[in-house]
Amino acid sequence: HVQLVESGGGSVQAGGSLKLSCETSIDTDRRCMGWFRQAPGKEREGVAINSDYGAGITIYADSVKGRFTISRDNDKGTIFLQMHNLQTEDTAVYYCAASPYLLPYDSLLNQDEYSHWGQGTQVTVS
Repeated sequence: HVQLVESGGGSVQAGGSLKLSCETSIDTDRRCMGWFRQAPGKEREGVAINSDYGAGITIYADSVKGRFTISRDNDKGTIFLQMHNLQTEDTAVYYCAASPYLLPYDSLLNQDEYSHWGQGTQVTVS
């Protein structure tokens, strides 16, 4: 049974920081893992993805570049999202996602490519 569990969400003032964590019980390779988010009334969007292709590939949504950092601990099956300088537009439910496949670069932020999802954690910036 595949299980992803997020933690670390909460409420923060604009300019503040939060760090999200996602633990996974997936036993097979987690070739691509990362974070998506869904704000009220909006579609779910890709935020940051890490692929272990080659030396590793990381991709960020333009809206979070320079503020968010994704990292992973393969030994523990955990992925993190460090978020700095949070803004009100970052308010959303954040979801951890994983794929056992090496996805093409231009598909990494496409939610349809991911088969495993966490339950989500709320991030509120005021």
